Amino acid sequence: MNKRCFYEVLEIQKSASEEEIKKAYRKFAVKYHPDRNPGNQEAEVKFKEASDAYDVLSDAQKKQLYDRYGHAGLQGAGGGGGGFQDVGDIFDHFSDLFEGFGFSGGKSRGGKGQQPRRGESLQMEVKIDLHQAATGLNQTVKVKRYKCCLTCNGNGAKPGTAPGTCDYCHGNGQVVQSQGFFRLQTTCPVCRGAGKVIKEKCVNCQGAGLEPENVELEVKIPPGMDNGMQLCLRGEGHAGQLDGPRGDLYLEIVVKKHSFFQREGVHLTCEVPITFSQAALGAEVEIPLLTGKEMLKVPAGTQPHEVFKLKGKGMPDPRGGKVGDLHVIVLVEVPKKLDKEQRRLLQELAEHEHKHVSQQRKSFFESLKEYFIPDEQK
Repeated sequence: MNKRCFYEVLEIQKSASEEEIKKAYRKFAVKYHPDRNPGNQEAEVKFKEASDAYDVLSDAQKKQLYDRYGHAGLQGAGGGGGGFQDVGDIFDHFSDLFEGFGFSGGKSRGGKGQQPRRGESLQMEVKIDLHQAATGLNQTVKVKRYKCCLTCNGNGAKPGTAPGTCDYCHGNGQVVQSQGFFRLQTTCPVCRGAGKVIKEKCVNCQGAGLEPENVELEVKIPPGMDNGMQLCLRGEGHAGQLDGPRGDLYLEIVVKKHSFFQREGVHLTCEVPITFSQAALGAEVEIPLLTGKEMLKVPAGTQPHEVFKLKGKGMPDPRGGKVGDLHVIVLVEVPKKLDKEQRRLLQELAEHEHKHVSQQRKSFFESLKEYFIPDEQK
């Protein structure tokens, strides 16, 4: 089934601020919340749809991918396009947004305390040169991230002990305060929503349940990637807490500047110097390419900064489109030093041009003469 545009789902503009996105989501979340619509499958679908939209648009990296490539950009290099599996998953992910409305959330449903939490995402830069960007490559990246603490198995407690039930919230993770007709539900200030407290912390992770690790990942960078483009490796970020899934790893591509070629999207440009005689008489000039070389036929009478197009000699389109072109800009070089023979030949040419003025030159001097003649003498 085709997904609707996330901006259309939340009824906001693409230029909406972070606060406007949050405000729009809360409006839809309250309207279609399961507690307000018990047994209403249509409301649950809309609730999940709005949550999927907010999950992407509230995350800077995901939003950038979505704005550039749409839903396809969320597939990433590691598989699925994201999305919540059920309503409980939504409550766990956005529980802080539902506080204060009196709704039950993932932490308080069933009195089980805090549910597994997804790990945080990571962002890294990957630097490649223009040739690698054109051909694509397999790149090894070194990642510093957190994994589940092996000493305490992620629960944060000293081995041989276990987290105890929070006495303040009785393990619910949240507390409810009644004020007249209003019920205010907030995260427990003692256990911070976990439902449990650690009396003796793990020495290795100091109660965090996570410890650092260094890993090397093999990443396939497709041909045509440009500056600012990103690859998303699903599940390669920080480990989650309480057996929660890992976050994602976003790789931002940085393409180094080339000494000869300049890039404009899928097209390349370069400047090639030729002599005055080559420009006047015509010639074949060897043009280097990213892979190999090609002969360019410069016709007689070529003018300075004239542009020649070599089709299909640019960059590939990372989205599978046509390969771009190479635009060759001709620079006519004027020699700074001349030997006697060169000077003699150029002097003869100058004398010849003086005696036989070209039509273009006649036109210029005639226009100049008319400019200085007073109107009454015309």
